[in-house]
Amino acid sequence: MCPPYSSDNLHAMNRKQRYEHLLDYFRRQMPEVTTELAFSSPFQLLVATMLSAQCTDKRVNEVTPALFERFPDVRRMAEAEEGEVYDYVKSVSYPNSKSRHLVQMARMVVEEFGGEIPSDPQLLVKLPGVGRKTANVVQAVAFGKPTMAVDTHVYRVSHRMGLVSRTDNTPLKVEQQLMRYIPEADVPKAHHWLLLHGRYVCTSRAPHCEKCEFESICPKIMEGSKARK
Repeated sequence: MCPPYSSDNLHAMNRKQRYEHLLDYFRRQMPEVTTELAFSSPFQLLVATMLSAQCTDKRVNEVTPALFERFPDVRRMAEAEEGEVYDYVKSVSYPNSKSRHLVQMARMVVEEFGGEIPSDPQLLVKLPGVGRKTANVVQAVAFGKPTMAVDTHVYRVSHRMGLVSRTDNTPLKVEQQLMRYIPEADVPKAHHWLLLHGRYVCTSRAPHCEKCEFESICPKIMEGSKARK
């Protein structure tokens, strides 16, 4: 159970204890959690995650049903022209580059990986349009690997709640710090715990501190940590 920390003894809580407090709460309240992106295969998850960059999951989920009906697997998309894919994804952010990367990604998967989405992170990041965050999402969600994807929500929450230091000023540094403190078995879920907390509670412009379960123990590090970006 979570220890009875309050604002009176906040400063007595070290970083390890703060992690234990958060993780204990999420394990009890959200024992089963996964991405809000809709998909039915590793390929579709990869596509949806690529489309979600600087775009909401809600918007992506509005786009992908028709996209996946037309291109249900990687081989179908590998045969597509960029303009055709663009017609399906034009309402998401950066549709030109994303449609180009989707076709290039699909062709590379077919040509170099036999039509199978690789689970190796070093191979995933070689795919056009796939960075470390996207690769970590696919590894964790599609293949159950203990990887921590750091998006803007995870980055913001980690800084505001004092899970990382001010010098952890890149997504990679935040990822490394989170991996240091979060038990391996919790890592795939912890990404979603922090992401959803940032998406619905610890929001960027106006965090809902009044309904946050961690309000009494949160240091609220709002400035100097890129927390509002």
